[in-house]
Amino acid sequence: MKKTSIAAGMAVAFSLAGATAAQAWQPTKPVEFVVTSGAGGGTDNFARVIQSIITKHKLFDQPIVVVNKGGGSGAEGYIHGRAGKGDAHRVIFGTNNAYLLPYVAKLGYKLSDLTPVSALALDEFILWVNGQAPYADAKSYIDAVKAKPGSLKMGGSQSKDTDQTLTSMIQEAAGVKWIYVPFQGGSAAAVQLAGGHIDSNVNNPNENIGQWKAGQVKPLCVFSPVRLAKGEAVFEGKGWGDIPTCKEAGLPLETFQMPRTVWLPAEVPADAVAYYADIMEKVSKTPEWQEFITRTSQTGRFMKGKEFADFVAKDEAANKKTFEAEGWVVK
Repeated sequence: MKKTSIAAGMAVAFSLAGATAAQAWQPTKPVEFVVTSGAGGGTDNFARVIQSIITKHKLFDQPIVVVNKGGGSGAEGYIHGRAGKGDAHRVIFGTNNAYLLPYVAKLGYKLSDLTPVSALALDEFILWVNGQAPYADAKSYIDAVKAKPGSLKMGGSQSKDTDQTLTSMIQEAAGVKWIYVPFQGGSAAAVQLAGGHIDSNVNNPNENIGQWKAGQVKPLCVFSPVRLAKGEAVFEGKGWGDIPTCKEAGLPLETFQMPRTVWLPAEVPADAVAYYADIMEKVSKTPEWQEFITRTSQTGRFMKGKEFADFVAKDEAANKKTFEAEGWVVK
């Protein structure tokens, strides 16, 4: 895949999706929801909540079959999507890994094998330390890392994935250096931080909430342009809305968010893309979806068309810069 073609390819795909169709498309057989993660993962929960909302509100008549294909950090699911070329009964659920994985690994698909539909939410990332750590804010922790370069440990989910990418971005922005320790998922990183085996992680709110409730970890700042919604108190009277943004905390990296995305295979009818985008927008407006967003401490943001394309282009450019600086880009 030509690494500079992602934004252009997205623009073309969205242009085609917006074309006027002669006849409105409807599913005529069971619809396969392809989940690019294992059972119980964030993408699995994302897809299954959407399935339950569609079924409850009877947003379409055909049954939905959920299939988990999470191998290769999600590449298995996108390859399965590629094999359904032209079949709009195969809907793929993922994250920004759809357009970022081909940068860091040689895979059996490229972005042009997929057709963008929409995004429904943004995963937030928080800088966490152990609950007994002496740091009261992000600045004091960053100063400690700066004082001992390459000695403190940052844990995260896998290598060359979102957590390590964010860690690299913080290092570049703040002039610090951690030992990065990869684990099999954010839950494992949460356990390791609570046990004091690492010094910090950048987990999503939902991945560390159990340990925060127990006082085993504490949040320092959130990588979002605005504070999270207030919500209920989690620990000692403080909730998500009490966490300062990293920009407020003096860390010069304002935003890092991961979109929850929906795709179709290549060469599907344009009106099928519009059909699913409309379904997903209806899902995003239901009380059940709002409850899910609140419970998982994500940011609800529905995007389709140009808005989605612009977000992808900006996100892809920021991540690509880090991949190149770290030498992760495959040739």
